[in-house]
Amino acid sequence: MNGMQYRDWIGSMLAINEEMLQLTQQECRDIGLKDEEIIELTRQAMIAYSTNKAEMPAKIGIHPLDNTFSHAMPAYVPDSLACGIKWISCYPDNRQRFGYSQTTGVLILNDLESGSPMCIMDAVYVTEMRTAAVAVCAAKKLARTSSRVLGMVGCGVQGNAHIAMMRHALPNLEEIYIIDNYAPAMDALITRQQPHLDARIIIARSFEEIARKCDVICSAAVIKDQPDPMFEDEWFHEGQTILTSDCHTFYPDRTMKRADKYLVDSVEQHELLRGAGYYPDGLPDIYAETGLVFAGIKRGRENDKEFIVCNNVGMAVEDMVVARRIFDVALEKGVGRRFAL
Repeated sequence: MNGMQYRDWIGSMLAINEEMLQLTQQECRDIGLKDEEIIELTRQAMIAYSTNKAEMPAKIGIHPLDNTFSHAMPAYVPDSLACGIKWISCYPDNRQRFGYSQTTGVLILNDLESGSPMCIMDAVYVTEMRTAAVAVCAAKKLARTSSRVLGMVGCGVQGNAHIAMMRHALPNLEEIYIIDNYAPAMDALITRQQPHLDARIIIARSFEEIARKCDVICSAAVIKDQPDPMFEDEWFHEGQTILTSDCHTFYPDRTMKRADKYLVDSVEQHELLRGAGYYPDGLPDIYAETGLVFAGIKRGRENDKEFIVCNNVGMAVEDMVVARRIFDVALEKGVGRRFAL
């Protein structure tokens, strides 16, 4: 299907340039996309970006309060017929101040042929799922196949999604250690996730316990203006895989820079973040973009002794391909509300 054929298909259900479809977070969740589909869509989007088959500038943002951000994230993925922008915010104190998630945002999809906006949807669910899907794809290529112990730093929306989806990459998991500075979040994660998992979820006594015991460590916590290491370098050991989606805020600079392989999802994005002060000691030498490993252009893990760090801060190409699929299913099922432009 080309752009005009896709436009004609949409036009049979939605009056382009006259109305838009609006989808709530719950409607996006209830669409019913399978984990496997989200994982594959995300993998394809990252390959498209790293093989120059997508258009995506590094995300720019504003920072109204300390340790907060709002990012503008546009992307166009031609092969997926996906085009749009996400406006996403992260305010870590939202839970204490207002009683809701630290992450809020909206996503707009556009018609490729005319540029007209076609859909506005909640961005939290898309962000939640594609971020975890990136970690799953990375674990498949970078973690030891024998990995049996997972560590999860951060037990909010992203922590839940990571733990729920990681079985697709690490089928031999026996234990999952979790840690969060908000104790109720850890209890809630166990209540929500343990019934669906064979691996036992354990509240870690410390960051040291996670570093010493876990084969794979994921972190999806707050991105702070300045690094705030919770780990000590000597706690880590050969063969581990660290999958971070928070600009390795909680890791020592030495640990990142001694990795046998250090990967990022977008070199351009992390260079922009470095210029904004998020990496005051500079970035490690970058082995490859993650998408190049997914494409088979660069090698992933080559032996069980490699210490590997994969730093994925999130990309709009991932959002657009997943959002486009949600939009398509919503049109087919008659989900959402239409409003006039």
